Amino acid sequence: MHLWMGTDPAFLLDSGTDAVLQCSGTSVMQVMASDADDPTYGSSARVVYSVLEGEQHFTVDSKTGVIRTAVADLDRETQDRYEVVIRATDMAGQLGGLSGSTTVTIVVTDVNDNPPRFPQKMYQFSIVETAPVGTAIGRVKAEDSDVGENTDMTYQVKDEEGVEMFKVTTDSNTQEAVISVQKPLDYESKKVHTVVVEALNKFVDPRFVDLGTFRDQTIVRVSVLDVDEPPEFRPPSNLMEVQEDAHVGSVVGIVTALDPDTANHPVRYAIDRSTDTERIFDIDANTGAIVTGKVLDRETAGWHNITVLAMEADNHSQVSRASLRIRILDVNDNPPELATPYEAAVCEDAKPGQLIQTISVVDRDEPQSGHRFYFTLAPEATNNHHFSLLDIKDNTAAVHTQRMGFNRQEQDVYLLPILVVDSGPPALSSTGTLTIRICGCDSNGAIQSCNSTAYVMSATLSPGALIALLVCILILVVLVLLILTLKRHHKSHLTSEDDEDMRDNVIKYNDEGGGEQDTEAYDMSALRSLYDFSEIKGGDGGGGPGEGVPSGNPASELHALPQWVQSPDLDFSVFRDYICKKVEQADEDLSVPPYDSFQTYAFEGSDSPVPSLSSINTWSSGSEQDFSYLGVWGPRFRQLAALYAGRRGEEDSEES
Repeated sequence: MHLWMGTDPAFLLDSGTDAVLQCSGTSVMQVMASDADDPTYGSSARVVYSVLEGEQHFTVDSKTGVIRTAVADLDRETQDRYEVVIRATDMAGQLGGLSGSTTVTIVVTDVNDNPPRFPQKMYQFSIVETAPVGTAIGRVKAEDSDVGENTDMTYQVKDEEGVEMFKVTTDSNTQEAVISVQKPLDYESKKVHTVVVEALNKFVDPRFVDLGTFRDQTIVRVSVLDVDEPPEFRPPSNLMEVQEDAHVGSVVGIVTALDPDTANHPVRYAIDRSTDTERIFDIDANTGAIVTGKVLDRETAGWHNITVLAMEADNHSQVSRASLRIRILDVNDNPPELATPYEAAVCEDAKPGQLIQTISVVDRDEPQSGHRFYFTLAPEATNNHHFSLLDIKDNTAAVHTQRMGFNRQEQDVYLLPILVVDSGPPALSSTGTLTIRICGCDSNGAIQSCNSTAYVMSATLSPGALIALLVCILILVVLVLLILTLKRHHKSHLTSEDDEDMRDNVIKYNDEGGGEQDTEAYDMSALRSLYDFSEIKGGDGGGGPGEGVPSGNPASELHALPQWVQSPDLDFSVFRDYICKKVEQADEDLSVPPYDSFQTYAFEGSDSPVPSLSSINTWSSGSEQDFSYLGVWGPRFRQLAALYAGRRGEEDSEES
């Protein structure tokens, strides 16, 4: 016979088992075994079940294979896993029957049947009294034998004192209670605080309410540590008042600050000058009395905001600040004044009682009961018979004509002094002047003209027109200056061009140059020293007639000039090599100017379009050339033409 188990050997015990186990026999699961024998043949296929291992905690029904609990006190926290061996035997368990077995694993799941418990009944923490609100003091945690969500807890403060001073929150990751400061602490007021903290399960199973309350409490003692604190202002009032006519040095008020520490150090006072740069107020360093340092004026500044400092006498680093608002109370120290410099115009044909102007005044003071002004004519205008003043009783007055018609030929301007008095106390007054001009009007009463030039201008020429007129004048001035500047610039430009024109320089100085005798531009001796030129004087070529001419005669000086022989077989490569060498040296020398200075040469070259004027090609003192054409070359060659033409005439006369 082949016997096998038809069920999986691993099984789970329902999580509600702990509750049912108040009585034994709770069904856990069912196992089944199959037998391949013929069930119709005797008892060969009849199977019965029994427990081989684990019978202390579980039983099995021999016929059905249902596994049941054998005890009523299964506890997951004690043992959460059981392995039960079940045996199945055929032949109804009779002697000679065959059997098979299997192992059943039963896991006991958790239910929330254990309340939270604090490991300690008291915890102690300490914190400094200056700790800000929200600072964490410490952590406590209640333990729970359950697992999973059955261990989720919430914490709360139970006593009234703790609720006011401290706050408890739950760390969802660690299930710890975090105790933090909820209200500022004060060592001098209370050194130790006692807090009752309670822990309770978040999820409570109603089936286990009979087991007791699922919560626990512990006591937390918080010790406050003393630190050196800055002084504290008492009382915290920050408003003071002073009359604006208070004398310098008058007391405005007194501020008080005390050291909250047990040592009670003396306190010194000062004003933060960044809030009182003009030093309007001073403070007594010992008493804290605030006094005026300058004359006050409510109309200039009605409020002052200053910062008062209080510090320990021995430790100025412990400083407290208090903002103080000082209100300047008004006194009647400003007389009323006319709102504007009033000017009025009246027609020559005005009738008596005609309204000319309504007068209003301003006063910089602000009395608590409001302004009340009184109007009257000044004493110097008591004999006035032209105009009258009427006080309208609403802080304004009206000026009316008092006579029939005016003559602006006799008087075109009237000055009416008006006396204005306020309600005080003390009552202050001032005198203002109303200027009244007599003008000509049309039949409708519209003003046509007044004798005052200023009045006519103000009536006919608007400010916009005046501005436009000034702008036009300014534009004209700018144009004139621009034209003058351009002319001066153009003139200076022409002058500079004239100065740079070399032809004008030649005309101005009448200088044609020195030719070979001009050694200022370049030192000709350096060139002449390289080659031996022949000098043939006027008497060597056959004894010319100019031999005995004195040196003062220009013609004789011309014949005395050295005459150079230009031979066809001369080699000018010497000059070329010398000049190239000098050019190369000048190019390599960084100290010389960046331009060539070789401008004068010892020979003229060949094929010149103008016949040579020099006597270099002449072998004798006499010349065969005709220099009469020099006379047609212009004024620049006039002197040269005179010299050579004169020399030619002398030669002709000698030959004849």
